[in-house]
Amino acid sequence: MLGKQIKHPPSTNFDFDSDSVRSAKRLKRVESGESLSSGATLSEDVDAPRNGPGDNDTLELGQTSLETALPPIGTDKEAIEEYEAVQAVGVQRESKWVKGKTSIYVDAFNLALETVLKDEGHLFDEAELAVFKAWEKLGYETRYLYVRLFLRKTSAWHRINRLGYYNDIADLPAAVQALQETRQLPPPSPPAQRNVSELDLPGGVNLGSSFAFADCSEDEITTLEEASSLLNLDELKAIAKGAKVNGRNKQELLKALHGASKQQRGLSWANGGGKDPAELNQYDYNQYLDQSNRSFPNTSCIAGASRDDHFISKILSQTGSCIRLSITTLGLFERVHLVFYRSTEWTEKSLTTIILSRISRRNFPEYIVSRSANIFPSRSVLLEFEASIRAQSAVDNLLESNGSSKEDAFQKVIDMFEAVYPRWKILIKEEQRKEESIYTSGEGAYLRRFSPAWAYTRVLHKTAYVMGRLKFYKREYDLLSDLLSQRLFHSARRGSWYQRKALIEEHYMTALFPGGEGDVETEKKKWKRVALRTCESGLEDNDCHLIYHYDMQKRITKLEKALKVTKREQHDFGYVLLAKPAERVVRGVQVLKHGASERNKGSQNMGPSRGAQTVWLDEREGGGECRVEAMCLSWYRDQGWKGYHSEGGILRTLFAYLFYDILFLYIPNVFQTTYQTCPLDLHTDAFYASRASEINRRLIEIGNGGAERLVTELDKRGRNMKLCVVGLDWGFRREDLLEIVKCFKGEALATICKVMAQEYRQRGGGVPDLFLWNPQTKEVMFVEVKSENDRLSDTQRLWIHVLTSAGVKVELCNAVAAEVRTAE
Repeated sequence: MLGKQIKHPPSTNFDFDSDSVRSAKRLKRVESGESLSSGATLSEDVDAPRNGPGDNDTLELGQTSLETALPPIGTDKEAIEEYEAVQAVGVQRESKWVKGKTSIYVDAFNLALETVLKDEGHLFDEAELAVFKAWEKLGYETRYLYVRLFLRKTSAWHRINRLGYYNDIADLPAAVQALQETRQLPPPSPPAQRNVSELDLPGGVNLGSSFAFADCSEDEITTLEEASSLLNLDELKAIAKGAKVNGRNKQELLKALHGASKQQRGLSWANGGGKDPAELNQYDYNQYLDQSNRSFPNTSCIAGASRDDHFISKILSQTGSCIRLSITTLGLFERVHLVFYRSTEWTEKSLTTIILSRISRRNFPEYIVSRSANIFPSRSVLLEFEASIRAQSAVDNLLESNGSSKEDAFQKVIDMFEAVYPRWKILIKEEQRKEESIYTSGEGAYLRRFSPAWAYTRVLHKTAYVMGRLKFYKREYDLLSDLLSQRLFHSARRGSWYQRKALIEEHYMTALFPGGEGDVETEKKKWKRVALRTCESGLEDNDCHLIYHYDMQKRITKLEKALKVTKREQHDFGYVLLAKPAERVVRGVQVLKHGASERNKGSQNMGPSRGAQTVWLDEREGGGECRVEAMCLSWYRDQGWKGYHSEGGILRTLFAYLFYDILFLYIPNVFQTTYQTCPLDLHTDAFYASRASEINRRLIEIGNGGAERLVTELDKRGRNMKLCVVGLDWGFRREDLLEIVKCFKGEALATICKVMAQEYRQRGGGVPDLFLWNPQTKEVMFVEVKSENDRLSDTQRLWIHVLTSAGVKVELCNAVAAEVRTAE
């Protein structure tokens, strides 16, 4: 059966393309050795001006900066058991080994706490330090239970009989009781610090005169909504069935139960004379509790009892006792982890990886470890940073939520903006003073990420989007001007701010300022000239990332044409060398699995669904089954090309070779352990800003043909040791790498490296599937392979623009099934 060629449409429905690192594939060689690249799944930060509110400042799956800097370590059950076995040997030398008395989770939790208290204990007050002392006195099993609940990162209630930690905790009731015990504290902390970003002061910021590590359900659950959160939908339906009410979901069932409690005051009351407990005196009420063997939360005063208590009691009798981490201590330990990880995100993997890295037998580069104790100079700065992060998260949730109306959400975002804007202006001046008088080693770009102004700037960025949606173009324009007037925060977004500002100037400013100097047409030309100058400023701005240049160049060309600028005064962007990617058709034999063919019966499209992987036969390499990329790679090999199916792997490896010394250059605070594969700021816009002079000199060296020397030097030093360096895959042969850099034009390779230095995280995905080179013709080429129903994603289009503008050849290879075979 003959297939048909599918043309690539001008736009797609895909927003991103995840970059799952795959092993390289090459002509007639065994599979590459162990890949020592970071293996991190990177998320695309689409920052185009009208792409909506969503963006990803954090790595996918909640990876922290520290986690991405550590080597890839197995954190599965076997690796953790191996660690605990190693610890057991150490314990046996001193005393009798008892299984379950050490845990990687508790060790990692304690490591974070001990490190923070040693270096940055000044960030915590007397009451908080007393909590930490109480933690040290807890038994192992109690701490283990707390840490496992802490890793769930939620303050939800948990049924004690479902915790499932019996193998690790011999006496679960005792551990629960120890966490729920009330402990006294020194005199109360000063009044809670109120920050401008918090319209309502959150609970649990300050400790009182006493505390507990965890709450007890019998004391705390007072509402039907909270009690119902302990049940799944089927369990709640069973409760509702007994009350003879119905509902399709939890919300409807709760509403029905509320109604039943109001209408049927005597519903199912046992031994109460048909009376509602709310009507009993205290003596009768105590008798009622004894006879019914039930307890109601917070009912020491019967007058305050709710008619919902019957259902609450019924739910608690079904679930049994529950435990929830106390909000005050939970917030305190979260603050400890924020300080330790220099991040608001951590996961179970974060805790285990840092421990396992210590015992791994790996070789790491040499660099200077520096963990500053003054990232947060005072407790008040830390608390404000916490508040700013909460404000940023609140704005994100408002824009992503589908519950409330968009108008209400937009207004709340604007309210938040108006609350933080004056403080933002003050912080900008303070940070500018620090930049000019304090920061001397390039550390400012990274340290500013821990200023409240960092989060506030992101709030302003989101607010600009909201103002655009509401058509408040004048306010949006002023806000964009404010954002561009500072160069300290979120420099990676400057390109998008220039683009949006120029668009407003071109299309909306004439209507906002009618009756200006002349007629309407004169005013339009005036604002188009302003827009032209904005785009020129963007191209001249050293902090505007390269990926935005192409769109601004297109707008300049369009504006100059509209303004009828004379030819000799027009900008000449011929040096960009942007060429449309050539399209090629490769025909092969596609294999349709029997299960897939059954699912597709009766549908007009007999092929796989969009984005699904297809199976082909590699007739040029023995006829075995393979993916479509491997089939096309074999075809190109027949045409004289060498190559890999590496996606971004080859570029990350080349970047590690060419910028090795710059990656491990001394910058304060970016190397906090001795087993990092990259600096902590590599995945941020601070990496380029902190090393701009060194990076630009290296780019000039690469442009002048110095790549071969750099590859040779690092390969001699690190190949036998298999140095752990982010992105570097030692599975690529040295001979191939040297051939590749010889085939690359120096200027083209330098352009690609600059994009990666500016946006290492964002540019992790979207690199074309195949990388090819031809030693005879001294050419390199990238090939994006598409089979039927595949479409180019936005990140793939962006990389194609980058490559073609650098003068690198790119092809779109359409794999067409000349024959389709069915297999089991």
